[in-house]
Amino acid sequence: MKTLETYRRTGRPVEPESEFIIKIHDINDNEPMFTKDVYNASVPEMSDVGTFVVQVTATDADDPTYGNSAKVVYSILQGQPYFSVESESGIIKTALLNMDRENREQYQVVIQAKDMGGQMGGLSGTTTVNITLTDVNDNPPRFPQSTYQFKTPESAPPESPIGRIKANDADVGENAEIEYSITEGDASDMFGVITDKDTQEGIITVKKALDFEKKKLYTLKVEATNTHVDPRFLYLGPFKDSTTVRILVEDVDEPPVFSRPAYILEVKEDVPTNSIIGTVTAQDPDVAKYPVKYSVDRHTDMDRVFNINSGNGSIFTSKPLDRETSLWHNITVIAAEINNPKQSSRVPVFIKVLDVNDNAPEFAIFYETFVCENAKAEQLIQTLSAVDKDDSFSGHQFSFSLAPEATSGSNFTIQDNRDNTAGIFTRKNRYNRHEMSTYLLPVVISDSDYPIQSSTETVTIRVCACDHRGKMQSCNAEALIHPTGLSTGALIAILLCIIILLVTVMLFAALKRQRKKEPLIISKEDIRDNIVSYNDEGGGEEDTQAFDIGTLRNPEAIEDNKLRRDIVPEALFMPRRTPGVQDNTDVRDFINQRLKENDTDPTTPPYDSLATYAYEGNGSVAESLSSLESVTTDGDQDYDYLSDWGPRFKKLADMYGSVDSDKDS
Repeated sequence: MKTLETYRRTGRPVEPESEFIIKIHDINDNEPMFTKDVYNASVPEMSDVGTFVVQVTATDADDPTYGNSAKVVYSILQGQPYFSVESESGIIKTALLNMDRENREQYQVVIQAKDMGGQMGGLSGTTTVNITLTDVNDNPPRFPQSTYQFKTPESAPPESPIGRIKANDADVGENAEIEYSITEGDASDMFGVITDKDTQEGIITVKKALDFEKKKLYTLKVEATNTHVDPRFLYLGPFKDSTTVRILVEDVDEPPVFSRPAYILEVKEDVPTNSIIGTVTAQDPDVAKYPVKYSVDRHTDMDRVFNINSGNGSIFTSKPLDRETSLWHNITVIAAEINNPKQSSRVPVFIKVLDVNDNAPEFAIFYETFVCENAKAEQLIQTLSAVDKDDSFSGHQFSFSLAPEATSGSNFTIQDNRDNTAGIFTRKNRYNRHEMSTYLLPVVISDSDYPIQSSTETVTIRVCACDHRGKMQSCNAEALIHPTGLSTGALIAILLCIIILLVTVMLFAALKRQRKKEPLIISKEDIRDNIVSYNDEGGGEEDTQAFDIGTLRNPEAIEDNKLRRDIVPEALFMPRRTPGVQDNTDVRDFINQRLKENDTDPTTPPYDSLATYAYEGNGSVAESLSSLESVTTDGDQDYDYLSDWGPRFKKLADMYGSVDSDKDS
């Protein structure tokens, strides 16, 4: 600290500048403060004395270099005799042996920190430490009961649960996990036990089908064992326990049981109808032993080839059998209790049809061969082979020969090759197709099984012209030359003809649609009376929307579907003479008058319609130009004035001028 004194007037220092040093001595005015208000810690149960739990720390704001104001000492105010604290370091340790979590899990310890080295007059602060004992596996599982008893019906399916058992374990978490097993019992293979991981229960289940009639009571010994054992606590005893489980099997009404899961029967195909081929057996497994009725499931025997005796289960044929048609017949037999038909069971029956030699051998294919006209004697022209639908265990052996009726006088011979084939040979030199074009050669084929079966097959031999190498050139039957039908070129030619014909028809139809009728009047100056057709019934005088009256006054406003003026009409009618119409005639009166005329006119069509009209209305300078009106006047009119109206009325003047000339003549 520096000071300076000066004169007031001059400002000069009275004396030289002085420096003072002031030293402040600390006093104990701050209490120790813990870094946390509350500490949380844990320690395993059953820990040894002196096991570290947690360390607490307190600080003092006083000067640690001056006296003992900042020297902190720790002590325990609450938590003895379970825990202790080191006075200088603040480390909390266990102070009691074998603390058991199952007895007490939570502890609250209060620690004091005091300055001045813990002497009298020192300031202090406190903190709370919450200590939890964590679990160790120091408790074995224990069953609350020495014996359990359950009931289950004999119809219980495999893997179905019967009941639950549970061994209690005071530990928690993985230390309480238990594994159940069957250690002893008279039917450990009939039942099983599984562990429910969520509830730590043992579930007793069925492993095999039960039978009340065979055994009604089972006794098992079930053991519960901890899966996580701590070797430090093995001295507390074995960490497992066992109990006895008794299972009572209850009787239920069961369906009949067949003596076999499936039956295989064999029968020869030539067995007579109604012959017994085998028997199935089923009986009621219940104590009552109700009688059983047998039947065949017709969904498996739609043709009703087999039947069964409902009383004794013997299966017999109801139709002839044929191995070549069906080798196996798979049917299902139903056995049901007579007193309770709903109790039924099924069994498959596989019936194999055994072969007997009932089919004669026959040609493998249809033989149609040829012989050349210039053939030599003893020349091979065809090799034959045969097949047999029957089955032969030792292999088929066929023999070939000519039919007795063809033996003498035949032009061909048969040579058996002894390997199920035979050859057809010529017997003479040269053949003439003009004398005989086709030969039918009957061949007898026989087998060697018992009874011997034989058949007569026919070979068709055609006589054909051949070249010097024996290649066929022509025969009487074109089918032999072209056995597959028309050639490719012929088919293409036919197809082209069909396409050309279709195109011609399409062009003709298109031209016909485009053809137009010859117009009667080419000139645009056509003044032919317009024919307006309509078939719309109006709504009376008040209806102004039903029909446009302008159509009556303006013949050019006709619709497209009206008759046209530029083509020849389908039919021409002679004009009718109608009485004249006054200029002031009302439209309604005009139409009614025309309707009345058409109703009485025998030349009109046989239906109601307004056939023809032409009305210009009042005020026309040229008055009415209608031919209908002009022809109805009593006197003759002079139409010469039409020639003065110009070229537009030239056609009309020519028409009516010619009419006048006709009248004059």
